[in-house]
Amino acid sequence: MVTTTIRLARPDEYDEVGELTAGAYASDGFIPEGSDYGLTLRNAADRAAKAELWVAVDDTELLGTVTFCTPGSVYGEIAETGEGEFRMLGVSPKARGLGLGTALSLHCVERSRELGYHRVVLSSATYMTGAHRIYERLGFTRLPERDWSPRLGVDLYAFALDL
Repeated sequence: MVTTTIRLARPDEYDEVGELTAGAYASDGFIPEGSDYGLTLRNAADRAAKAELWVAVDDTELLGTVTFCTPGSVYGEIAETGEGEFRMLGVSPKARGLGLGTALSLHCVERSRELGYHRVVLSSATYMTGAHRIYERLGFTRLPERDWSPRLGVDLYAFALDL
């Protein structure tokens, strides 16, 4: 039986984590045309330096990743005081259906509890319905008052889970 572990990414893995993240988004058509978001997704070293970069790994390879935004992180988008936030959740297409998106999300919920936050928030593009189903199963609810758009044609829903 293969064991999956969630841990911080190591520096020697940053390139692979970046490719995994961009590949996961690209395989679902989630990198808007004309956008440089693929470059942002590939820059795992920057995320690791300015936030917490977590990976799901089995005995042989990286399977998924998520960025947890600590207070003051430039990667935070909608978190307010007392709220944890995560983003750039990606699971390798070959590892889909194993519950890794759920496990990485739950890891961020637990990380928020560890840090004493009262809520976890995130933004998700309106078309990321598979991710929305995960968040809703975990008890996240929509925060429409925090919905926003980083650029024309990219509309993001806000979700929250009270802890």
